[in-house]
Amino acid sequence: MKLVRFIDTAGAAEIDAKPGLIKGDTVVDISSVTAGLPADTPQILMESIIDKFSEMKPELEKLLESGTAVPIASVKIRPPLPRPSKILCCIGNYWEHMQREAGPLNMFLKSPDAVIGDGDTVVLPNNTSPYMFQHEAELAIVFKGPAKDVSQADHKSAIFGYTCMIDVSARAEGRRTWRQGSWMGKSFDTFAPIGPCIVTADEIADPNNLWVKFWNNGDLRHDYVTDDMEHRVPELIEFSTNIMTMNSGDLLSCGTNHEGLGPLQNGETGEIEIQGIGRLTINVSDPLKRTWDRGIFMGEGSTNPAARAQQSRS
Repeated sequence: MKLVRFIDTAGAAEIDAKPGLIKGDTVVDISSVTAGLPADTPQILMESIIDKFSEMKPELEKLLESGTAVPIASVKIRPPLPRPSKILCCIGNYWEHMQREAGPLNMFLKSPDAVIGDGDTVVLPNNTSPYMFQHEAELAIVFKGPAKDVSQADHKSAIFGYTCMIDVSARAEGRRTWRQGSWMGKSFDTFAPIGPCIVTADEIADPNNLWVKFWNNGDLRHDYVTDDMEHRVPELIEFSTNIMTMNSGDLLSCGTNHEGLGPLQNGETGEIEIQGIGRLTINVSDPLKRTWDRGIFMGEGSTNPAARAQQSRS
């Protein structure tokens, strides 16, 4: 199933978003089934749905079959998790056609206040220190918790589903992370677009065999398969839950293949699509109207094969 949050009334506030299930190019309101769940905040409601999903599934299946469906084009899709308590992100984690030893598995925390959804705008900060801002298209795991000290063999018990995430990143010169060592350049407001939905884990046969694509103004940039991960989903679950308790609705973004990195700049549109999940669209606004060379980043530190070939010849 594909779980979403949506607004179907013009002028409605974010807090009025309803839970729903995608059915083809329509969405079915499931509020009648979720009524009575804890819903102090929109995030708590989604966490409650995750916790009770197995119990509610028979009713949800009936509603999906016979409930009133409205066109997705007529509603506004909101981030499926409006404010996760934790967003963990892998550092690197892809081979990128390199012959080398696997890098050490490592992660950082991204601010929950950075979350935006489909059709929303990434606002580049009014800050002249970062040299560039880039997109990283990533598969993200949605936890069912509490999950602590989960073994690789039991990793599926901790996964509710999957969603798309764009890890927007501030850079220093080249591909270096701005203020490297702190990872603060990953947590500017609006730098964590997620969605458009959460696909339940039973619909993804193998999360390490999914196409990930990203377009900038229609030009394809990221184009890779998640079987290129250095550290695969079972290991990510074991590693993260060995360190901290992951609760329902927490996110773990699996890293990206950096070969397709490129800048985001004012007026552009970005789209991430992951096989079996869907497509998330964002807009970009920059109050400073900065410009960089469009296209895939080919400068110092680029892992794009053409850039590496050029560097080896020079």
